[in-house]
Amino acid sequence: MNRIAVYPGTFDPVTFGHLDIIRRGALLVDRLVVAVAVNTEKQFLFTTQERIRFLEEAVSPFPGVEVCQMDGLLVNFVRELGADFVLRGLRAVSDFEYEFQMAGMNRKLSPEVETIFLVSGEETMFLSSRLVKEIAGMGGDVSRFTPACVIPELGRRMMARLGRGSG
Repeated sequence: MNRIAVYPGTFDPVTFGHLDIIRRGALLVDRLVVAVAVNTEKQFLFTTQERIRFLEEAVSPFPGVEVCQMDGLLVNFVRELGADFVLRGLRAVSDFEYEFQMAGMNRKLSPEVETIFLVSGEETMFLSSRLVKEIAGMGGDVSRFTPACVIPELGRRMMARLGRGSG
């Protein structure tokens, strides 16, 4: 039986925390689909295609992992793929409260969709895309937090956004 999981997120940008969840999640299923969410209410630093490109490069060493764009409701996407699970990472209690609420809503919308939570490793539990962007915007070294393919463009965009570079 082919077990499929979907790991949704905005990945703006992808961090080593995301990659830790992807690597470990891929060991639990035959196929892990990393779903890059399109959210029209959120302003992204990177376009959907850029986020997909960064992720594809970063997950290339992980067998059974693919990256694609996701529009609309997660439960509809999961159904369309024939996936068995939604995979979510938890860093802190605040993550749990939000993710627990989302898992409950997803279950109401689609009772067959199960959510699996993976707790972040202690090396990455403090990481968030927001913090990585803040550090990059202040000229800090983010090489310990995000893949090398992201770093040059992240630095340029954050410095430009904050009016510190030539954009």
